[in-house]
Amino acid sequence: MRRNFSAVVLSLLLVLLQTTIVNVLTLGYAVPDLLILWIVVLAIRRGQVVATLYGFGIGVFLDLISGSDGMLGLSALSKSLAGFVAGYFYHENRIELTLSSVRLVVVVGSAALLHNAVYFLIFLRGSDVIWWRAVSEHGVPSTLYTTVLSVIPMAISRRKYQ
Repeated sequence: MRRNFSAVVLSLLLVLLQTTIVNVLTLGYAVPDLLILWIVVLAIRRGQVVATLYGFGIGVFLDLISGSDGMLGLSALSKSLAGFVAGYFYHENRIELTLSSVRLVVVVGSAALLHNAVYFLIFLRGSDVIWWRAVSEHGVPSTLYTTVLSVIPMAISRRKYQ
């Protein structure tokens, strides 16, 4: 119970951080997604179902507080899918190894790329913007930025577990 409570509180704080302070950290079109990073860590620590549910909850909350795009549920869908895919890397006996190795970076990169591709595919539906161009100009730089930031929890885990 206590573990769930602290994960929910941390999730809410990260959503608030993502919608306020992270916008200052943008580099061109690249915006880091701390929420994807958190969902991947949850997937590796607690499994696919937990990561998918947290991805959905985080996405809904994010949609509700920043719903200026008019696409309620889009973040919930894309973050749920990212959590679902990241959950495939959950192995009960390898949690510490995955969190403290390059595997974390690979999982974050894969989940972030899937998230951005799905998000832009649906968001741009019916517009004149070409999907692959939006993904290459906005999604890929954001994916790379998020992936680079995943080195921080990897280094923290490495120090903690070794």
